[in-house]
Amino acid sequence: MEAHQDAPWLEISKSFFPVILAVFVVRSFLFEPFKIPSGSMIPTLRIGDFILVNKFDYGLRLPITNRVFIPVSQPQRGDVMVFKYPKDPSTNYIKRVVGLPGDVVTYVNKHLIINGQEVPTLHDGNFGDVDQPLTYATFNHYSEQLGTHPHEMITLDGQVPVFLAEVRNFPFRSACVYGDEGFTCKVPQGHYFVMGDNRDRSSDSRYWGFVPDENIVGKAVLVWMNFQDLHRIGRSIP
Repeated sequence: MEAHQDAPWLEISKSFFPVILAVFVVRSFLFEPFKIPSGSMIPTLRIGDFILVNKFDYGLRLPITNRVFIPVSQPQRGDVMVFKYPKDPSTNYIKRVVGLPGDVVTYVNKHLIINGQEVPTLHDGNFGDVDQPLTYATFNHYSEQLGTHPHEMITLDGQVPVFLAEVRNFPFRSACVYGDEGFTCKVPQGHYFVMGDNRDRSSDSRYWGFVPDENIVGKAVLVWMNFQDLHRIGRSIP
C-alpha cells in the first residue's frame, strides 16, 4: 500500500504554520510595532518613528476583552503608554502616564502638580523643530521628572493650559474641575490620566478623560526605525 502524500499546498501551509503561530503569540502577548503619526509626543517621539511596544510588562491580557489574566506589573508615572482611545477603541493613542488610580492631578498655569507636589521641571531654553508647523511661535523646552522617568517636554508661549471649549463629556467627568487657569482631576480607580510631551499640541486626558485599564496595549520602549532620521534607530524611550 502506498503512503498517503499531502497536496503541495498543504505541505507549504504546514511549514508556515509554526511561523504564523509564533508571530501571533509575539504580537498578542509580548511585543508589537507601531508607527508615530503625529507630533503630540515631541520631543520624545517624532513623526515617522517606528516604535516597539512591550505588551508583557503590564500583564498578559485576554485577546478579546483585553483584561489581565496573568498580572506582571502596572503602569507607573512617567511611562510612555500605548492604549486604545476611549472614544474610538479601534484607534491606538500614545501618551505619557501622569496620574495613577487615586491620584489628584492639577495643571495650573502650565505647572503640573500631583497629589499636592509640583513635578520638578527645568527650563532648557527655546525649542525649534521641523515637525512643528507654527514656525513663528516660540516653544519652550523643559526637562521634567515624572516618577523614575527624566524626560523632555515642550510648551507654547501664549497658549492656555486647556481649551475649555474643547473639553468633552466623558465617564467620571464630575471628578474634574476646570477653570481659566487649568484644572484638577481625581483619577478613578482602574483608570489613568495621560498627557502628551508636546503639552500644547496634544489631545489627551485633559479633553477626553481617563484611560480605563482594559484599554491598555503596552509600554513603548524603543525606536527601531525612522526612515527620515536614521540616527534615531535604537533609541530607548524615556
